[in-house]
Amino acid sequence: MNKTYDIVVHGATGFTGRLVVEYLLSRHPVGGPLRWAMGGRNAGKLAAVRDELGAPADTPLVVTDVADPASLAALVGATRLVLTTVGPYQLHGNELLAACAASGTDYADLCGEPAWMRRMIDAHEAAAKASGARIVFSCGFDSIPFDLGVWMLQREMKARHGGPATRVRGRVRRMKGTFSGGTAASLKATLAAAQADPAVVALLKNPFSLTPGFEGPRQPSGAKPLWEEDLGSWAAPFVMAAINTRNVHRSNFLLGFPYGRDFVYDEMIFTGPGPKGEALAQAIGADNSLASADGPKPGEGPSREERESGYYDVLFVGEDPAGHRLRVGVTGDRDPGYGSTSRMIGEAALCLLEEASATPGGIWTPAAAMGDALIARLARNAGLGFAVEGG
Repeated sequence: MNKTYDIVVHGATGFTGRLVVEYLLSRHPVGGPLRWAMGGRNAGKLAAVRDELGAPADTPLVVTDVADPASLAALVGATRLVLTTVGPYQLHGNELLAACAASGTDYADLCGEPAWMRRMIDAHEAAAKASGARIVFSCGFDSIPFDLGVWMLQREMKARHGGPATRVRGRVRRMKGTFSGGTAASLKATLAAAQADPAVVALLKNPFSLTPGFEGPRQPSGAKPLWEEDLGSWAAPFVMAAINTRNVHRSNFLLGFPYGRDFVYDEMIFTGPGPKGEALAQAIGADNSLASADGPKPGEGPSREERESGYYDVLFVGEDPAGHRLRVGVTGDRDPGYGSTSRMIGEAALCLLEEASATPGGIWTPAAAMGDALIARLARNAGLGFAVEGG
């Protein structure tokens, strides 16, 4: 079926949605080969944001109310892919994902809500496989740098040493920037859901919550600060680990366990050596400000200068049973929650449409759906770096 659009950015009037639109405008002008549109609930707000961003007056606007089945049907009937920045997804994403899965329309989001993701897998993966819809969760800072960092490390381990690293550590070496208001809202919605339903708590505690039918070995919790002698730093709990680790295990699961069935993975953030590093690690371990009332709000975000001065640098250290070690670094040249995330989801959507035609319908992770093709796109266009740093 011929569709009117290649991509509709659903949530284009939100803070992150605007950034995605800005990115598409800079790389794919309206009227060019890529047919994309701004989407949202309110035509007036869409037109106002279009004008604020300096987009052409003929930029297509798609008005969709996800609570209206006819409106949703019109959306998925008009586009090859829906790129949605409207979270928390457990509050605003059910109907849209279901419509995409049933209709064969591709879908990319920024979801960091593992309990909701598991519910969607259980409810809609069969429909997506039948229709050919490729549903790709977590196409932002959670979890692309981590999912692809482990993918690259394992590919290199196999090439150099004949097999995967059974133990991988992901360690944030440096990061400047803020987590998004959407991330904070998703965390609060997840905590509320957990209070109401013990089954949600069980999913949140299970590192294999996104691998239905498979339970791997015991995983490090990453919940307490620790001193890592071989890396010369204290390491503290990392707030995104609860979603990133689940996606990395799902990639391994979806691809037929190329990392092994005994694969162990955790994530933490470095705080430096000595008493200062230990004190900072303890402070981070006790911090819950992201879930507080004073945390970032959806629709709010840093200035352009703050976004462009941000960065992140993540180290992955892998080791196989024979003792071979390998290090891979992943870097980003914008703040993680906004500047880099808006570019990552834009490139993920384009990669899914243009370079992942062999990926069948189903519910995917970025690494399992796009792998090396996405690494190449992000390095070429989105300010990410991927490098082997040695053994």
